[in-house]
Amino acid sequence: MIRDFRRAAPDAAGVDASLPSGLDPLALALNENPLPPLPAVRSALVESISAANRYPEFLPERLRKVIARQIGVDDNQVIPGAGSTGVVLQILHTVTSPGDRIVLSEPTFDGFPIMARMARLQQVTVALDEHGHHDLRAIADASVDAKVVVVCRPHNPTGTVESADDIDRFLLRVPPEAVVLLDEAYIEFVAPQFRLDAVALVRRFPNVVVLRTFSKAYGLAGLRIGYGFGSPELVDPLWSMQLPFGISSMSSFAVAASYGATVQLGQRVRRIVDERRILTRRLRSMGLYTTDGHANFVYLPNGVAHWPDNLPGVLPRVRCYPDGAMRITVGGPESTRAVLGAITAKVG
Repeated sequence: MIRDFRRAAPDAAGVDASLPSGLDPLALALNENPLPPLPAVRSALVESISAANRYPEFLPERLRKVIARQIGVDDNQVIPGAGSTGVVLQILHTVTSPGDRIVLSEPTFDGFPIMARMARLQQVTVALDEHGHHDLRAIADASVDAKVVVVCRPHNPTGTVESADDIDRFLLRVPPEAVVLLDEAYIEFVAPQFRLDAVALVRRFPNVVVLRTFSKAYGLAGLRIGYGFGSPELVDPLWSMQLPFGISSMSSFAVAASYGATVQLGQRVRRIVDERRILTRRLRSMGLYTTDGHANFVYLPNGVAHWPDNLPGVLPRVRCYPDGAMRITVGGPESTRAVLGAITAKVG
């Protein structure tokens, strides 16, 4: 059956922002990109379909080379995976044994506790401060005898970033035998002045793996493409654990096309960042506290505490936390209006 498509207004890059029928334009819980893949990526994916009867590479050598060339590292510093979560699983299976300790912030990206349980690790959690930032000193102190330490920058779910100097001091305090996962899933949404020189960082700290994904800014969540990069001595054993035929042949096509469309990608990122600023400003004007977010979502630490009865039509579609916090994915103007309208109906 041929799927119908609903026409929508072109995005800022002149892209037809159609959504397949049945997809919810107000799905605001998973931090997905609200726009479909860029035209060049769509064309590459269509072209790749003709080879769908063939196996992909035994190991993703081509994808590895494409990524390494783009970020400016050697091939043997890159480890691709099925999303950044696939890379994390490879790391945990390679460097840990059941019962080892992993240090996480609380709250954190939902996937980390799940993967820690899959690897049968002992989880040590460190609370964020009242503004949604890591307590890096406490995390470093807790990392004694830990095999893995996780820091998200921007953090998920709060969207905060720690300064480059704070990250540097933190890494100097972490035992060098602990593997530090620096999760940069949302790095494309971070303004240049807040970004780290991640390539130089892994050169200085060979126990660090930087995690990135094509699921957020690049809008390829459904393809499950991610990667990590670090020192060759850390990445080599991870590469030896690469699942044969584990990365689809479409991934290399999509990634190469994405890298070739950086201008259009930048326009989309700016559009989402602008919408984040609008949503944040409007929420704050209503007297609601939001963290200083740098990703494609807005976090309200006391989000649903003020309206426990529900947000009409919106609450089931955003990410709510047991402590009453709320994380709202930034979509387009339609979703912003829906969120603000629902909140206005509750708080006046």
